[in-house]
Amino acid sequence: MKKILYIGNKLSKHGYNKTSIETLGVFLESEGYEIYFSSSKKNPFVRLVDMVYSVIKKNKEIDFILIDTYSTSSFWYAFICGQIARLLKVKYICILRGGNLPIRLKNNPFLCKQLFNNAYKNIAPSNYLKSEFEAKGFKNIAYIPNTIEINHYVFKERTNFAPKLLWVRAFASIYNPKMAIDVLLELRKTYPEASLTMVGPDKDGSLIETKEYAEIKNVSVQFTGKLSKEEWWKIAEEHDVFISTTHFDNTPISVMEAMALGLAVVSTNVGGIPYMLTNNENAILVDDNDALGMSESIVQLILNLDNNTEKLVSNARKNVETKDWKQVKEQWFSLLK
Repeated sequence: MKKILYIGNKLSKHGYNKTSIETLGVFLESEGYEIYFSSSKKNPFVRLVDMVYSVIKKNKEIDFILIDTYSTSSFWYAFICGQIARLLKVKYICILRGGNLPIRLKNNPFLCKQLFNNAYKNIAPSNYLKSEFEAKGFKNIAYIPNTIEINHYVFKERTNFAPKLLWVRAFASIYNPKMAIDVLLELRKTYPEASLTMVGPDKDGSLIETKEYAEIKNVSVQFTGKLSKEEWWKIAEEHDVFISTTHFDNTPISVMEAMALGLAVVSTNVGGIPYMLTNNENAILVDDNDALGMSESIVQLILNLDNNTEKLVSNARKNVETKDWKQVKEQWFSLLK
């Protein structure tokens, strides 16, 4: 079986949400691949050094390097490790994680060509990024969706939908968490009993800002901090609507999980979201930063006219079932053979 070095931010032990290195990497490991992981170092510079050291140390015993490739500061991890892999003649695969990567392609075309054109393959978890990269002339792009193990998610059938909102994401400005407060305020004009639970660790100081914003607006919100998947799945049973307020995104796992659990999903229509969700079919999509539009959409979901919300939620579950690991793994096997 192949030996693989997986480069990414493996930081859950430091209080951050698990990223794909701890999901896809574990899935591949369970299928018999020998996986080396790098890095779990908290300090960004130390983490980069550890990644580079791992590439150099393992280069003669591995078959591939998988590199989670983001669009902001973590882009440099991918770029540097990719260039070292080229020098050492090791095949590397970029997994395109950053929803804002199209901006990176625009701002750093030369560096992006050096990284992506020399990759063995670039894997896009969404057709959004696949189309964006192809539009820029990149040829070695393949679509393999983000994946979950669907049997771990208990679908709760709901015939009545209450104004109980759930938000799950790391607190970062790119995910626009303060919009969730505005949505709650608008929703309370119609449903004074409306509630909001926000789950996730702080990433850039946005958690404190969001808490302060809720205090300024004099609205009560439940902030849980970071929870394990199992913990927030349990909380999800007590909620009916999942909201995603992000400015940019690719194919967020938390949205897939909400669909699997039977929550009605309302999201901003940005980045890869419209490639992942279909408005009025398996979710409701609104404009970026449109708190009023999101609130009005939630009201319609709660009213559940002609059982439309039940149909939407059922369609969402069927959609995410196609992303089950049992189906997606064959694409990875083919790539890594």
